[in-house]
Amino acid sequence: MTDAEWAVVRDAMPVPPWLEGRGGQPEGYCHRQMVDAVRYLVAGGITWRAMPSDFPAWDRVYAFFRRWRDKGLIAEFHDRLRDGVRAAAGRDLEPTAGIIDAQSVKAAASVPSVSRGFDGGKKVNGRKRHIVVDTLGLLLAVMVTAANVTDRQAGGALLARLRLRHWHITLVWADGGYTGHQVDLAASLWRIALTVVKRSDDTSGFVVLPKRWLVERTFAWLMRSRRLARDYEARTDTAEAMIRWSMSMVMSRRLARRPH
Repeated sequence: MTDAEWAVVRDAMPVPPWLEGRGGQPEGYCHRQMVDAVRYLVAGGITWRAMPSDFPAWDRVYAFFRRWRDKGLIAEFHDRLRDGVRAAAGRDLEPTAGIIDAQSVKAAASVPSVSRGFDGGKKVNGRKRHIVVDTLGLLLAVMVTAANVTDRQAGGALLARLRLRHWHITLVWADGGYTGHQVDLAASLWRIALTVVKRSDDTSGFVVLPKRWLVERTFAWLMRSRRLARDYEARTDTAEAMIRWSMSMVMSRRLARRPH
């Protein structure tokens, strides 16, 4: 990270408990080095044991990553950066609309059979990333499942996660995969108007669809991180953490470039 980006990241990082008098011991490592190491792994797609000697030992970096994953610190860090991007764009911190979609990716041999499947539509053996983004393309909710889990099956659980964190969401755009009882379920349980943006039967080839292109752009941002080119993670919560780390890189760089 540049010094300008580190200033953004430092302000968004969760405060350690010992600094607030809530117990615990001071960390014996440099936060900037640890964050840089995790970002290097996500961007470069390397394995943990291939961590360059310029960074702390790989097992210490993995322990840092694991603690942030298990204690929800990466989600807190990611959400603070998202609030900063929305504020810089002149938006309210809490969005009122979102776009939902899913992406199937191939799974590496390290992914266990219990959490992988075959997506017959995309012809992909691996996992599926279900996400909801705001109208800026920023991540609001994420869930990773086996690739054979349909959009309808995962949509309810993903919208439930979305509602737990974002109470102001009233409208979510989706594709045809979320039609059926999912629309009524979203309206009755979470008071979310799930609006399906369908592709016209008269069109052929690639067509940019209103609103839906926003979530496709987010998937393109994620695929810049080589660790996300396919799913290498043994656990789905680790895969979700990797997605949040990738999006945090997109947002911190955007905030570091803004005029002061």
